[in-house]
Amino acid sequence: MKELELKYGCNPNQKPSRIYMQDGSDLPIEVLCGKPGYINFLDAFNGWLLVSELKKATNLPAATSFKHVSPAGAAVGLPLSETLAKIYWVDDLGDLSPLACAYARARGADRMSSFGDFIALSDICDEDTARLIKREVSDGVIAPGYTPEALELLKQKKKGNYNIIQIDPDYVLAPLEHKEVFGITFEQGRNELVIDDDFFANVVTENKEIPESAKIDLAISMITLKYTQSNSVCYVKGGQAIGIGAGQQSRIHCTRLAGQKADNWWLRQSPQVLGLQFKDGIGRADRDNAIDLYIGEEYMDVLADGVWENTFKVKPDVFTREEKRAWLDKMEDVALGSDAFFPFGDNIERAHKSGVKYVAQPGGSVRDDNVIAACNKYNMAMAFTGLRLFHH
Repeated sequence: MKELELKYGCNPNQKPSRIYMQDGSDLPIEVLCGKPGYINFLDAFNGWLLVSELKKATNLPAATSFKHVSPAGAAVGLPLSETLAKIYWVDDLGDLSPLACAYARARGADRMSSFGDFIALSDICDEDTARLIKREVSDGVIAPGYTPEALELLKQKKKGNYNIIQIDPDYVLAPLEHKEVFGITFEQGRNELVIDDDFFANVVTENKEIPESAKIDLAISMITLKYTQSNSVCYVKGGQAIGIGAGQQSRIHCTRLAGQKADNWWLRQSPQVLGLQFKDGIGRADRDNAIDLYIGEEYMDVLADGVWENTFKVKPDVFTREEKRAWLDKMEDVALGSDAFFPFGDNIERAHKSGVKYVAQPGGSVRDDNVIAACNKYNMAMAFTGLRLFHH
């Protein structure tokens, strides 16, 4: 297939629309089900690049959950704890395959943002992963292949119209990439990111210790940032992104946004949230919405008399600001990556509130000394990578 006609572009008024190979060769994909759209393909291809790089860097199955051409979550296939399985609503599925664990983590990091996502998988989609995907609200999936059982399950979604794309894993990108803006073609070399043993070697803080587990988390942050609309910052813990801040013009706003998402991820593991008694029949999306309100500043939107009865069997106690802070103070060993240098130490101050201990960023600011001093204040280990990762 040399080209694929699409219903429309980014918006319904943008016609005609198609994807094709500029050199006239065949597309490196096969659409097995559905009719993916313009944005679906943008999410699919960016997501595939992300997970294939994650797999290469960690040698673990990887998954990402994409929305609006940025990842809402990204993760590798490490086993799920009992608590994580519960907050990701997969505790009823039994033991999951490594690939399914990767997607459960990627989807679960920020379930509000992942609603209606496009999924990318580094490995052949197995039945466990398909069972998980089948019951979530999602636009489609891209993978290098599907087992017959997985494909049969996925084809049942959306009355047989779920978007399923198979990508040729051997397709090699050209060294130059192009895009057109204002009728003018832009050309640039691809942003190559090779994370080897020396990538985090330039540790500029007093604390020089970055264990292997933290290096994996920092690698996940770097690769995730490479495919996140800039400015971007990514918090990672235990093999998964837990907070991604994308597209902010100010670095500190990006750090705050990602930090708030990381905080929410941790608050969902608190006894107060785990103890919520939902009414029978409340769907996962409604539970996610209720939890988001409950742990936020507008908690009375779900706890007011005459309202809480719609969601809970028993009225929950207010999760006070002091209780939330006490729980957040227990979060530790978080890794933080930034796609460009931190211009001020305030980013580190905010990161500290979310348990950050390991930092990776390009360095090169005129205020690097200020940022290093802030890290030393909290005994953080920070590596300068020397590599900017803007993505536009």
